[in-house]
Amino acid sequence: MLPWKRVLRPLAALLLTAAVATLPAATAHASEATDRGWNDFSCKPSAAHPRPVVLVHGTLGNSIDNWLSLAPYLEQRGYCVYSLDYGQLSGVPLFHGLGPIDKSAEQLSAYVDKVLAATGAAEADLVGHSQGGMMPRYYLKFLGGADKVNALVGIAPDNHGTDLNGLTHLLPYFPGAEALIEAGTPGLADQIAGSAFLTKLNAGGDTVPGVHYTVLATKYDEVVTPWRSQYLSGSDVRNVLLQDLCPLDLSEHVAIGLFDRIAFHEVANALDPAHATPTTCASAFS
Repeated sequence: MLPWKRVLRPLAALLLTAAVATLPAATAHASEATDRGWNDFSCKPSAAHPRPVVLVHGTLGNSIDNWLSLAPYLEQRGYCVYSLDYGQLSGVPLFHGLGPIDKSAEQLSAYVDKVLAATGAAEADLVGHSQGGMMPRYYLKFLGGADKVNALVGIAPDNHGTDLNGLTHLLPYFPGAEALIEAGTPGLADQIAGSAFLTKLNAGGDTVPGVHYTVLATKYDEVVTPWRSQYLSGSDVRNVLLQDLCPLDLSEHVAIGLFDRIAFHEVANALDPAHATPTTCASAFS
């Protein structure tokens, strides 16, 4: 086995494990989202919830599987909820978020415009998992999104990249490994701590004026590491460690976005802070 393959193999295995864990026994189709109550472009936001919510999936996720629990959770609470696919690679179905992240942000920009036009709302709220919690920051900072977005809620976002429990530190020792990742899956390369993309994204500060930021993290995250790198700095930022709210919450990187109702309760609080209620272990049953 070539030396660089010894690095890429565990790197790929960790990412694929996360992806497989997000897939239900039978993969839903995009048309089913409308049947389930979200991605309904005839939905009109209410006075209580005047902004549509756009859900942004993570790496190797898609617009349905990542949101089979959170989308209905929000829809049942009266929100107009939408989700998009982005970062698709040719010949790779279902597993998205692998393309260059700046291009994925352009896809998000177009999708938000579509949602705002359909709903008549002036602004949207964004909720993203993993890459989906970080990528919108490029849209906000460089593509005019700050004028169209009220809040960004990141669930286990890799805001400052990941070292995958130290694995990425080994890449420079294997000639050609980094170039291989960049060529084949640029969306993965962009998320490695210290990448050119992240350097540009975080230069000059983590946030932009006018947007409310919330970061939800778990100390058991095994994909975005170290987990504290998920936090943002800024005057309008709320960084939340789920275990501070419920020490019994054992969710890791996949579970926090897929079915953690304690995290979901914090999402709801971030979307409607005027009516926020305390998040505790009991929130898992609300």
